[in-house]
Amino acid sequence: MKKSILMTVIMVFGLSLFSSCAMMTGETAGENIDDSSIYTQASAIVVQDPDAHYLKVEVTVTKGEVVLTGFVNSTTTENRIVSKIRQITGVKSVKSHLKVEKK
Repeated sequence: MKKSILMTVIMVFGLSLFSSCAMMTGETAGENIDDSSIYTQASAIVVQDPDAHYLKVEVTVTKGEVVLTGFVNSTTTENRIVSKIRQITGVKSVKSHLKVEKK
């Protein structure tokens, strides 16, 4: 009997701990991991693009929404990067605030 009461208390405590973590950040652990994965993949796309100046492009991901800021050398480069990032699993939207750098 004491063991079942103890297990119940531990389960309630554990559930409240995990649910409060989601309330503090506004996202669950799964959402946080997904954003990290999307960020890594999106950043790799930028770095691997032959025309992108990856040091001038910043990638931000929040709840599956990707925002790109910085500079690229052409709208063709911008469109190619945005198109590839849209194909990443978990991406809900891509907002590009990239500006074409004048030569």
